[in-house]
Amino acid sequence: MPAYQAEASVGALVHALVRAWPLTGLPRVIVVDDGSTDETAAAAADAGAMVVRHERNAGKGAALRSGLRRALVLGADVAVTVDADGQHPPEEAVRLAGLPVPMDTLVLGVRNLAEAGAPRANQFSNGFSNVFISWFSGRRLLDTQCGLRRYPVRETMALDVRAAGYGFEAEVILRAARAGWDIQHVPVRVIYPPEGERVSHFHSVRDPARIVVRVLHTFATAPRMRK
Repeated sequence: MPAYQAEASVGALVHALVRAWPLTGLPRVIVVDDGSTDETAAAAADAGAMVVRHERNAGKGAALRSGLRRALVLGADVAVTVDADGQHPPEEAVRLAGLPVPMDTLVLGVRNLAEAGAPRANQFSNGFSNVFISWFSGRRLLDTQCGLRRYPVRETMALDVRAAGYGFEAEVILRAARAGWDIQHVPVRVIYPPEGERVSHFHSVRDPARIVVRVLHTFATAPRMRK
């Protein structure tokens, strides 16, 4: 779980994930506090998460990379990512974790943004991203911006994804597609709180532009390889 200035939501989400998880043993919830200046790290740790902390804010992609690296050290084969704002219900994360598909499959959560009440700017941004990345990847992709995903840990780290911000998730898809990975889409339920209660660090104009630049760079430089 990448988290930035998420003190208000991260504790309850971690607690719910810990309660929803059907297994025991290794730490199951890893929170990467991406340079928060509030009590995000303390709230996550108090709720039962293993916390990885960045001293400075480095971006969502950097946080995801740190979390996947820690999962690899812990011996995990797959990792499910969720956003820290509570948009992704814990039971949906658990469902993706236990999905009966090969461990080396990249599983993308697919939202119904209109039905969930997502802002129109988000719906437009996601629609544009889907068309754009589908064209460059040669695959029909249904939701390229959903933060609820299941990554094969070792294989994802081997892709050598460079993006530090929101472009990380797009770059993973493009590199995985060029490598011939199996990519599966799974409908997921998401929760969008009322407009006045929404907390998001995604800028609907600036960040999609950065994603476009990252996709173009990846398309030009990423090698095609076998999985």
